[in-house]
Amino acid sequence: MKRSLTVVLGAVLLTCTAWPAFAAAPVEKIQAMLARPPVLCGRFDQSKQLVGIKKPLLSNGRFCVVNGKGVLWRTLQPFPNTLRLKRDEIVQMQGGRVAMRMDAKQEPVVRMINSVLFSLLAGDLSQLETLFELDGSVQGNSWKVALKAREPALAKAIGTLALTGGAYVKTVSIDEASGDHTEISFSALQSGSGAMSAEEGAAFE
Repeated sequence: MKRSLTVVLGAVLLTCTAWPAFAAAPVEKIQAMLARPPVLCGRFDQSKQLVGIKKPLLSNGRFCVVNGKGVLWRTLQPFPNTLRLKRDEIVQMQGGRVAMRMDAKQEPVVRMINSVLFSLLAGDLSQLETLFELDGSVQGNSWKVALKAREPALAKAIGTLALTGGAYVKTVSIDEASGDHTEISFSALQSGSGAMSAEEGAAFE
């Protein structure tokens, strides 16, 4: 389940090394750079390095973020799998059937993660400061942010995060407390109602 939560977090957050001479920038400046389209869809590529395993686990697929409705994360390779997150629940679908459902009202960690996800959906980085220590910097039209969870339960579930982007988040780096490491990159981004297929739209109903 922790893997699913990490995947969803990556979908919403939608790291780069050795960026020289970044000037310190307040969270408000980075927040102002973020676009807030009602619908955002695109491709994701994920690499997950597990402790003790040499080869990373690779996957890719499509995601859609719909403001006010939630996130749809569809893994296409290596195995089809769909994860749908709404404000009060997380549902995993396999073969058109519900394989797992978690009620955010009953699961404290899921509730915290949902709070993180929907703050990010709204482009509200200032709200995240209640749950994370934020360290951000900006250069031109690009920015990077490091987030370290304040709550032990959230740190255990998510770990630490590093994001880079511009108008949208481009890459996400996740270091879990277990030692596992995940890199997610986003591409082919489209916004607006035409970004979603009919099947993707139906999944939010």
